[in-house]
Amino acid sequence: MALLWPKNAVSKQTPLLGQEAVSLISRNVTRVPLEAHIMSKCPDARDCLRDFVVPAMETVADLVDFRLSFIGEIGDDDSVQCMHGQTECLGNIMSLCANSLYPNNTKISLGFSTCMIMSYQHIPSRSLVEDCALEHGVDFDKLNNCISDEGKGLDLLEASFKRSKAAGVKYSCTVRLDDKFRCIRDGGQWKECQGGSEVKDLVADIKKLYKSKNPQE
Repeated sequence: MALLWPKNAVSKQTPLLGQEAVSLISRNVTRVPLEAHIMSKCPDARDCLRDFVVPAMETVADLVDFRLSFIGEIGDDDSVQCMHGQTECLGNIMSLCANSLYPNNTKISLGFSTCMIMSYQHIPSRSLVEDCALEHGVDFDKLNNCISDEGKGLDLLEASFKRSKAAGVKYSCTVRLDDKFRCIRDGGQWKECQGGSEVKDLVADIKKLYKSKNPQE
């Protein structure tokens, strides 16, 4: 399949393993699962990442096993369907490809995805993708190859859709902590946030769970 964008862009490279990943590799710990289920062109996803997930991750990234998953449907003919159209499906694939390229560096993959979603109206503008890739150290050519490989990109997207469906997730953004529903951002409001919807509340929950999983720490 042809590349989504021709190869004429340069990208800023950073090491695959940041301090976060090096620290985790050197310690035998059990991290707390934290997952955000979103749609890449959803304003609630933007608010959820900007105001809740990312600020918490800045504090407790080394305690967390983070995953970004996407919400959508798979048709009877195996076609993928996104609420905000096919450009959203493409935006989802971009984030999944970034995670696939940098599986041990949440700072890069989540940073890139958040950068994109902050300007979700412009997904999948090339200029937006290039800017976010440069800012967060994503190799643009490798990202382009992943996106343009229809089999790989769609496989990642289908697996993500299936994961969200299996978890019973319906709303973008749904945050799950330790495989349990923690908070939902829907219609510009926080809902079903047992334990609170402030960053400090999520951080406190993560620290408590981490301590229970790692009493030796």
